[in-house]
Amino acid sequence: MPSTLVGFSGEIVRWQATHGRNSLPWQNTRDPYRVWLSEIMLQQTQVATVLDYYARFLQHFPAVSDLAAASQDEVLALWSGLGYYSRARNLHRCAQDVMLLHAGQFPRTAEQLQTLPGIGRSTAAAIASFCFGERVAILDGNVKRVLTRVLGFSADLAQSANERALWDMATNLLPTQDLPDSMPRYTQGLMDLGATICAGRQPQCLLCPVQNLCGGRASGEPEKYPVKTRTLKRSSRALSLLWAQRPDGSVWLEKRPASGIWGGLYCLPVFDSEDALKDFLPPSVHGRLEPLPHFVHVLTHRDLHLAPWIAGFRAGQAMPKAMDAGARAGAWFGPAQWPGLGLPAPIRKLLLQDAPA
Repeated sequence: MPSTLVGFSGEIVRWQATHGRNSLPWQNTRDPYRVWLSEIMLQQTQVATVLDYYARFLQHFPAVSDLAAASQDEVLALWSGLGYYSRARNLHRCAQDVMLLHAGQFPRTAEQLQTLPGIGRSTAAAIASFCFGERVAILDGNVKRVLTRVLGFSADLAQSANERALWDMATNLLPTQDLPDSMPRYTQGLMDLGATICAGRQPQCLLCPVQNLCGGRASGEPEKYPVKTRTLKRSSRALSLLWAQRPDGSVWLEKRPASGIWGGLYCLPVFDSEDALKDFLPPSVHGRLEPLPHFVHVLTHRDLHLAPWIAGFRAGQAMPKAMDAGARAGAWFGPAQWPGLGLPAPIRKLLLQDAPA
């Protein structure tokens, strides 16, 4: 550790106690279930968005045993709208593994926690630090930004060797004081600093507790850190959606494959084109097929241009066999059932806002 950074961890701990976030619902607890749940939800999702989801999850699944016993559909229904649905599937699998392999108790070390589904190195370290006081470094997006700026670390994090080097530096900066709350408070302090002060653009350096230790501030260009040259390019995709509806208001929904967009969720049947959609329908339905307004759903790295088509089916009329078997198997669901299904956010919004009277 550079001699100039000897006091770094102490400054973070002191600042967090007086200026950090200390009243979030998943704080002030060492219950690994609650901490783990919050850490998974907070991956690439803002605190303000997570608050309501976190409360609803705990209401339905107050303990890891409750989550493990639930069906995947129940879990995905509560997760609907939070995005990155692989997190929800892994959350469910992880709860089941904790019950089956660990007698309902989360492992107490970051190394063991990483063996569970959906728990990577940084998430495992956060749980181990917050709940068990383990002296282990985290390195999520906010913390990478803080540490690369403080260290003046300009190596390209797109290269795995450079990221490993940053992990080593992060470990060297950990508190050495053997105090009960030093690791939890230090870990939380780094998160808070990255989320509230050390922003990606226009960092508030004058409010930072380690401004005098920061290499990025000394360079006059803190915004250039972290350096990562490989970025994902935005793409777009056009899809047609089939809204097949019977007179009683029930809609045909199929369960999406586990991989790909909206994996594991119930969804209106998705087609790559209008022609592909029409080819699936019997000629008797074509006369009752009408387009609805197109709309765009924005994902992190992709824009989905969605074109819904509503098709009127007669009472008791079945879907074509090609859509009632194999990978496209689905079922008719009435409006009262929709809230209990895991639906992609744009599909839920479409059904609830635009359902014909």
